Amino acid sequence: MTYAIIAVGGKQYRVREGEWLLVDRLAHDEGKTFKPDVLLLGGDGDPKLGDDLKGAEVTALVTGHVLGKKIVVGKHRQRTGYRRRNGHRSRLTRIEIQSIGAKSARKAPAKKAEPAEKKETKAKASTAAKKPAAKKPAAKKTTAKTEGKS
Repeated sequence: MTYAIIAVGGKQYRVREGEWLLVDRLAHDEGKTFKPDVLLLGGDGDPKLGDDLKGAEVTALVTGHVLGKKIVVGKHRQRTGYRRRNGHRSRLTRIEIQSIGAKSARKAPAKKAEPAEKKETKAKASTAAKKPAAKKPAAKKTTAKTEGKS
């Protein structure tokens, strides 16, 4: 049985593959996968911590955003008529652990190289666009003297 301890939303959870759990609301959309921080891997021999975790990852799928159970909070002070009633429903995200183990060996597709001529013209165009236009000196304003009354 392989298990992992992951950190999600400032809390730590012990999870296994195929398990689902409710965590505080996450910013990921439904149906998307994400990789939470792995703190420990265990189950097969000695547990792995710290530098031993390089290359290890956990993949989780967001299956939905739900509201938690309603919690009602009541306050009362005797003989004073003080009564307060508040409550809330926690916003939660349901996640399913898809895999625990090493990173996938999938690599990003290689980008095609552009011809050398296009690269040079782009470089020239970008340097020409970066130069600020020369400013012309402002023309001096001349004012006509008005004749004063004598």
